[in-house]
Parts: sequence; structure tokens; C-alpha cells
Amino acid sequence: MIYIGIDNGVTGSIGIINDNSALCYPMPIKHEQSYTKSVKKISRINTVTLTQLLKLYMPCKVLIERPFTNPGRMMAMLSAFRSMEATLIVLEYLALPYEYIDSKEWQRAILPKGIWKLKEKTIINKKTGKETVKQSYKAESSELKQAAVDIARRLFPSVKCEDADGLLIAEYLRRRETGRV
Repeated sequence: MIYIGIDNGVTGSIGIINDNSALCYPMPIKHEQSYTKSVKKISRINTVTLTQLLKLYMPCKVLIERPFTNPGRMMAMLSAFRSMEATLIVLEYLALPYEYIDSKEWQRAILPKGIWKLKEKTIINKKTGKETVKQSYKAESSELKQAAVDIARRLFPSVKCEDADGLLIAEYLRRRETGRV
């Protein structure tokens, strides 16, 4: 079986794992004039190149990371959603089975546990004035990216990639499908 992990977005990556090998590709993109009134360039998924790449590895299973949502970063969020739609069109055109995954799910299963730090946030109820402390485990974005590259280098020393998220998503899919998560 071939397992494909897609780190969604124009700066994302595609990881491909089968029983004998692992590969990592940057997401194929193209740069062009924005479709808005402003004069600026945007990056878009090159759907022709993505289609040609994925055809090489059929049949396969695909796991694609959901785009992040953060209204405070509207332009990045819109780019992520455009990328997701383009990628989904390619997957559906090729009739490839796919599932979605949140980044935290595969990261918690693959990355070292020590990267997650307990964060506390005090929330004050405006009506009652009562304070509650909300706890969650978080990791810095730069630490997550570096940890992903480090783990990918250990698991797949012959694979060279600058963004290892797609490769680790594929590894997570392989482990899940073979009962090792």
C-alpha cells in the first residue's frame, strides 16, 4: 500500500511512503497576478503538476491536513482554503480516497512529548467576576517545524526535505492503518 500525506498550503509538502521507500516533495505551486484589484503576486497550487505527481503513486490512501483557521490572519487563512480546494479538486478528479486530519493529532502521535508545554490562561467571567484557569498543552510553531524535520531525518535518513510535515503525515497514516498508532 502507498500512503500519501499532504501538508496543505502553498508552503506545504507531500510525503509518500510505501513498504520499500519514502519520498518528500514540496507542494507544486505557481506564481501569478492576484485576482484582486491590487497589483501583487499570489501563489497557487499547480493542479496540473499535482495531478501528474499523484498519478505516479496510484492506488494509494491520502491523508490531508485541514487548513488552519485564524481570523486574525485573514490573508493566510484565505490562501490555505484556496489551496485546500485546489488539492481536493485534484484528489476527486483522480478518484483517490482521502481523509482529513488536524495537525495536533498527527503531531502528538509522532513528535516528542517534551515539545508540548502546559499553558495556563486566566479567564474572568464578566457577569460574575469569577476567575477560572484554562489549561492546555501548546508548542511553538518554530519548535514544531524543527522537531518534524529532526524526526523525519531519523525515521527516513535518505530522504531530503525542508518541510517534513507531509512525510510525517504519511507516516502517521501508515502507522494508523497498520495498527501501530
